[in-house]
Amino acid sequence: MISVTDFKTGLTIEIDGDLYTVVDFMHVKPGKGAAFVRSKLKNIRTGYTVERTFNSNEKVENARIDFREMQFLYKSSDDDYTFMDMENYEQLTIPAAKMGDAPKYLKENMIVEIQMYQNEILGVELPNTVELEVVETDPNFKGDTATGGTKPATLETGAVVNVPFFVTIGDVLQVDTRTNQYLKRVNK
Repeated sequence: MISVTDFKTGLTIEIDGDLYTVVDFMHVKPGKGAAFVRSKLKNIRTGYTVERTFNSNEKVENARIDFREMQFLYKSSDDDYTFMDMENYEQLTIPAAKMGDAPKYLKENMIVEIQMYQNEILGVELPNTVELEVVETDPNFKGDTATGGTKPATLETGAVVNVPFFVTIGDVLQVDTRTNQYLKRVNK
């Protein structure tokens, strides 16, 4: 159990069987009456954000989220993704519904972290950046400049990102998985 006065941004707690991450909090001590903690909590399973006020003497359950390093092996035909634990070589299959945006960036043999709470899979945490090859984009035209604008490009995993005009098919790009933005062209 943890006191609500010990809240920190990013702390994971359990309330009424649901898991929440503390997004924001504020300790309030009014002139009259008891102190309280006003908080903004994000439900880990649903993604919804709620605001909740606690008395300063309340305690909540601290939830310990485990991260297991796993290697992506393959996607099956029924939208299930199979991963292998890097320590004991056990395989784990995760349905696409629990993956969020991760499938847009997954390549075979990529190392990711699987978020788990008491053997329940919560999601997949990708590296912050990935390198992917451009498989489809509009051709360059004379007059396109390196600083002129952007065009959509489809990457080898199916993700679509906006890229500068000078990017062509076959280029390898570094993409930020958190924002789905082009970072730079990688020379390989």
